[in-house]
Amino acid sequence: MSKKNKPEKSTQEPLFHIVKRSGLVWWKSWLIRLAAIVLALIFSGIVAFLLTKENPISLYATMIDGALGTKRRVWSLLQNLAMLLCVSLAITPAFKMRFWNIGAEGQVLIGGLATTACMILFGNKLSSPVLILVMIVTSILAGAIWAIIPAYFKAKWQTNETLFTLMMNYIAIQTVSCFVYKWSVPKGSGKIGEINGATQAGWLPSIGGNKYLLNILIVLALTIALYIYLKYSKHGYEISVVGESEKTANYIGINVKKVIIRTMFLSGALCGIAGFLLVAGADHTLTTDTAAGRGFTAIMVSWLAKFNPVYMIFASLLLVFLEKGAIEISTVFGLNKAFSEIITGIIIFFIIGSEFFINYSIQFRESAKEEQK
Repeated sequence: MSKKNKPEKSTQEPLFHIVKRSGLVWWKSWLIRLAAIVLALIFSGIVAFLLTKENPISLYATMIDGALGTKRRVWSLLQNLAMLLCVSLAITPAFKMRFWNIGAEGQVLIGGLATTACMILFGNKLSSPVLILVMIVTSILAGAIWAIIPAYFKAKWQTNETLFTLMMNYIAIQTVSCFVYKWSVPKGSGKIGEINGATQAGWLPSIGGNKYLLNILIVLALTIALYIYLKYSKHGYEISVVGESEKTANYIGINVKKVIIRTMFLSGALCGIAGFLLVAGADHTLTTDTAAGRGFTAIMVSWLAKFNPVYMIFASLLLVFLEKGAIEISTVFGLNKAFSEIITGIIIFFIIGSEFFINYSIQFRESAKEEQK
């Protein structure tokens, strides 16, 4: 039989294929996220039952009690929410510009170090209002300078900002470790302890007897300000254009190098404020763990919220709630910390996975043929 007479092989279509969604109504996207959370809780309950033989409902009741069970726990939840939100706000302008600032952890630590230095060196020399003003300015400048270094190299020589900012974290940690040892009390203990505990010089004042309320109000004000800045200001527009395409930005006359450095100055300054709030308003001390991993968790918050400061409030609340609740489960049922991290990780995995179904749809062979007809 000649080649011409041979029957052509029919190509079989796959059972399904993935199609990018052109757009999804906002309430449908949040419905998908809510479904992901419900599925995550069911799956986590099954895992918890297999590992502990405990009733999953009692585990989740313990989780709610751990986060919201007492007034003190509620305030602690709100304080942690505010600090995570503050760092998330800090990295958002850079991420929206597609500048991958992975150095928020170090920028927060450097801001906290600047605050600590002011409290130790000027605590007995300046009045409280002047001291707090000096601490704010110093922490903002310290965080901003730490962020501008990789920004300048990126703008000037197109260096890899992800690696650069990541390595700056390690330099910040070792710098803080050096000064913590230098200022340690007693000498050589490696711990600073409570700074100016007797005079409380440099401590942020309590409002209504709660030391966390001022922190929360400051972060709330920053959230509103950043939302307006990104959505309605010229700078916010330039950040969006640079994030979409640097070539387009150059074509319409935007100075990309200037936008990169300016935006990273803002990002570092907000991280410096977070360091200031942690040292002066919450911990009143400094350690290498002051940032507590918030610089990395903030990446997830910012990404899940689609760089929207208002949505970040809910994303931060969810992550902090899960962390507090999972720790309580470990404590009550005598489990180690790894169990709480497993539960938190499962839930976060489901939430991140839901973004796939928000951005893409799965079309099966039959439904695709019907659409073509």
